[in-house]
Amino acid sequence: MSSARPLSLLLGVCVLLTGVASCKKDTPSGANAPLRVAFFPNITHAQALVANSEGLFASQPGMGHLEVRPFNAGPAAMEALVAGSVDVAYVGPGPAINTYLKAGRELRIIAGAVNDGAVLVVKNVKTAQELKGRKLATPQLGNTQDIALRTWLKAQKLSITADAGGDVQVIPISNPDILAQYLQGAIEGAWVPEPWGARMLAEGGGHILVDERDLWPDKRFPTTVVVTTKKVLETQRPRIAALLRTHVRLTERWKADPAAFATSVNSAFGQLTRKPLPAPVLQDAFSRLEPSLDPVPSALKTSAEHAKALGFIPSDDIAGLVDLSVLDEVRGGAKPD
Repeated sequence: MSSARPLSLLLGVCVLLTGVASCKKDTPSGANAPLRVAFFPNITHAQALVANSEGLFASQPGMGHLEVRPFNAGPAAMEALVAGSVDVAYVGPGPAINTYLKAGRELRIIAGAVNDGAVLVVKNVKTAQELKGRKLATPQLGNTQDIALRTWLKAQKLSITADAGGDVQVIPISNPDILAQYLQGAIEGAWVPEPWGARMLAEGGGHILVDERDLWPDKRFPTTVVVTTKKVLETQRPRIAALLRTHVRLTERWKADPAAFATSVNSAFGQLTRKPLPAPVLQDAFSRLEPSLDPVPSALKTSAEHAKALGFIPSDDIAGLVDLSVLDEVRGGAKPD
């Protein structure tokens, strides 16, 4: 199925959004095989949303047949990538690092996509110490925001538990469930990516206790990166280049006119979810996002160190994870920013 067709049609055939790792169907092999691209229906996957909605991936010269496969969780997308049922994915750095270290170091980050855009929103507390005895949520155990919250709590010398007993109880639940529990008062807050932070603020009140940008040098950390495997890079390099040409142009389009691009993203987001964001929420969410081709390797290394310290990965040696050679070719050697 070409991405020139609305992704909503794909959802009728493929139930990936409910957690199934891949569509079971026969596809051509070799040169006639489709390039299968995965992303999430989330504004932090902005370039992929617009590319799919406007048919830009499929129409790129040199792309050939292309399929778009939606996911709603990084680990499921990475499982499909390792299994060979997905060729390229937009994903958070946490699942990318975890997969690289646990699946034979075959994964490659080939470009950055979005930096920043994660916050700790709380209802009542004003300081870290006031979190004692409270319950916080993250989107998934061991995901990018979960690691960030746990690392920050440890730095505040607060013990963490999965149930009552520690200083702070941290529960991993889906973003929609986080919002619902926040509105019901069942949790004090959550460390979430956009637009969920903006939605929590708009629909449930409260305030931002931690803007994650404040924890990183130059206020920059990767939220979404583009990944593939070593094998796909070797066998499908021209098509990867075609995809990255579209990705680069969309990133430049975002930088040139952020407001117009945000509107395009919201339109694409609404096509998938049937619930486009209200204009104030969209504006607030995008105010904390940065389009960037730079995956910020130094921040990736720090993230790996954090994940290892928390016991999620066996090593923080991610040498070889980032391969920007195709991106460099597409951009004529210009340094990603």
